[in-house]
Amino acid sequence: MRRDGNETTAPGRWNRRGLLAAAAALPAAALLPGCSGERRRRSSGGRITLRFQSLAWQQDSLKANKQLVAEWNAHHPDIQVRYVQGAWATVHDQLLTSFEGGEAPDIIHDASDDLADFAYGGDLADLTALLPARLRQDIPPHSWETATFDGRVYGVPFLQEPRVLIANRAKLRRSGVRLPTPEHPWSWEEFAEAAKRMTRGSDYGVAWPLKEPVSATLNLALSTGGRVFHRGPDGKVAVRFDAVDQVVPRTVHDQVNVDRSASRTTLGMGGSDTLPGFFAGRYAMVPLGFSYRQQIVQQAPEGFDWTVLPAPRGTSGAQGVSPQTLSIAEDCPYKEEAMAFIDFLLRPPNMVRLALGDWLLPTGQEALRDPALRVAKHDWATGTALAGSLRSAPAQSVRGYPEWKDKIATPGLQEYYSGAIGLDALRKRLVRDGNLVLARYQR
Repeated sequence: MRRDGNETTAPGRWNRRGLLAAAAALPAAALLPGCSGERRRRSSGGRITLRFQSLAWQQDSLKANKQLVAEWNAHHPDIQVRYVQGAWATVHDQLLTSFEGGEAPDIIHDASDDLADFAYGGDLADLTALLPARLRQDIPPHSWETATFDGRVYGVPFLQEPRVLIANRAKLRRSGVRLPTPEHPWSWEEFAEAAKRMTRGSDYGVAWPLKEPVSATLNLALSTGGRVFHRGPDGKVAVRFDAVDQVVPRTVHDQVNVDRSASRTTLGMGGSDTLPGFFAGRYAMVPLGFSYRQQIVQQAPEGFDWTVLPAPRGTSGAQGVSPQTLSIAEDCPYKEEAMAFIDFLLRPPNMVRLALGDWLLPTGQEALRDPALRVAKHDWATGTALAGSLRSAPAQSVRGYPEWKDKIATPGLQEYYSGAIGLDALRKRLVRDGNLVLARYQR
């Protein structure tokens, strides 16, 4: 969903008072185009204007979003939608500032793992009673869980991205390994063995781009039953790092430091940074998000033969995911009209257009059945076959997670993967130090 593994700026890094002080030094126009008064009154003809902030950034995705806005406006002269461009890298802090300044967009494109602070803080509208029956029924319960906090829905999950293995088909054939399928994926042990068999000379079996290691680690660990965050009967969350949580981190660590089947230099890279080496044959496999297929199609040298393999699985077979979402600001005076636009945007044919534009999977079951998303070309069919195994990332509803991620887990995992610390030291950091962080948010 966010290329190169980059996550949005972490909630909690700035407090609201500090952001307001910074915002006060900026011209009002720098916060967000438009003014709050404009959308809070109807014109003499009864027309209202809703602002839709989109984070689409790829050419096809931008085109699809803007076309859909234009189609809505052509058929709804009394409810006009103005497209506002946002950016994944800055969306959290931008929204934080705009909420406090009364300048938030009416309809907000974001990701489910960025919603918790805004939901608990009262910035987002509770959509539970606003959701049309068609939309509620089309999106499965496990997807709704990603945007539900304290039993209330604060976002509509609509696009999702499984993590997959992008592999060099020639190296796969030469190694003689069993080719995994969505129905029969590799276990983590088979994956480690396959990487060793594809390591030859200075060429590695796998490259792990782990500049942002936490999300990838936690989401893949769900496949072995790992959750790390555990909510007790009192509602409070505690960090554990049990055996099931350790399978994925230990696999990566051993590939880099023991088997030497994974490149050490790619640990500090984003996903796009590994593609030149992948095209050059230095790495046989790269674990990436499903949408990276677009970059590979655009950038791979002529004749380069690649394929998409399912990520390894453990006993649970699930994979954590944080879908893209559409929310409504609590301050929006026209929530029903905003929801009508969201419902239009996410009609099955339109959801397919958005998925194709972003090279992602729709959450809607009717859209997921569309033949355009089940073709063999570019391995779309492999991705759609994985959709049923995607589940809510365990950390999404945990208050204090962003601070735990930034201050505890990111440096801890980076040091562990590089071999600078061992598993026991990592466990102490994640659990002991991590629980001290969470305790401040749960008093």
